Amino acid sequence: MTISDWLSNNWIEIFGAITGIIYVFLEIRQNIWLWPVGIVTSAVYIIVFFTSKFYADMSLQVYYLVISFVGWYWWVKGEGHRAQGTGHRAAEASRLPSMEGLGVGNEETKRQRDEETKRQRNKETERLSVARLKLKTGLILSCFFVLLYFLMWFILARFTDSPVPEWDSFITSLSIIATWMLARKIYEHWFLWIVVNSVSVVLFSARELYPTAILYMVYLVMSFVGLKEWKRSL
Repeated sequence: MTISDWLSNNWIEIFGAITGIIYVFLEIRQNIWLWPVGIVTSAVYIIVFFTSKFYADMSLQVYYLVISFVGWYWWVKGEGHRAQGTGHRAAEASRLPSMEGLGVGNEETKRQRDEETKRQRNKETERLSVARLKLKTGLILSCFFVLLYFLMWFILARFTDSPVPEWDSFITSLSIIATWMLARKIYEHWFLWIVVNSVSVVLFSARELYPTAILYMVYLVMSFVGLKEWKRSL
């Protein structure tokens, strides 16, 4: 088989690998365009994994499609960041007496002060901030992972012809947790991606999905980069 024949037979997978690399680069940069790129990548890999009999991974891509829209919304609206902004609002309140000193009873000064406070609050809530994983959230996600893993393993082993139901279930379940954490900008999600990507490189290489294996190798390297870059945002 010539190179041109191989490219023509695997162009969908190659295209998905390219968009996937763009996706993780945007993720590291915390660029909101990662979500539309992720939607395209997931749509492509639904086809790739279905033809390769990675049914759990195919289902994962459907989940990616849904969570990409949700994450896009969360990143735009900054949902959940309002609670974190309480400290900033307290700091603003502490500055109010000094501002009032400029003119007690001056209605114009008061109106300008209120408008400035409102602008500051809007600025704080317009983007979601990187946060650490709380213990309670971590325990809930761990329980959900175990439940999801065994459920997927049972379904794949009993009702499909998946060649590796245990590993397919593992990377899919862990990826679901990691993607949810990404949507909430939880820093520790990078550790999960390191595990997922390491296992995926071996798994997809064994199934001769070489463009996808290379993609996950790039994912693995960039996961360490993302871990370092996101730490600066804490």
